[in-house]
Amino acid sequence: MYINIKYFGQIAELTQTKEENLEFSGIIVSELVETLYLKYSNLRTKNFQIAQNQELVSMETELTGNDIALLPPFAGG
Repeated sequence: MYINIKYFGQIAELTQTKEENLEFSGIIVSELVETLYLKYSNLRTKNFQIAQNQELVSMETELTGNDIALLPPFAGG
């Protein structure tokens, strides 16, 4: 399956792209993240959250959608 991945903020700067389609055969979010770590080794040094179909998910979440976003931490106030 193909997954559309969007990168925001510091994550987009690190990957040097804001969006890509990635062919992926895994089942859970952590498998996708490991694939991204192989492609972007510096990504391991960044904290980020993952959203699937515009909802925050955990690393153990099953991939059910094809829209994934990597979100950097946000400053709150």
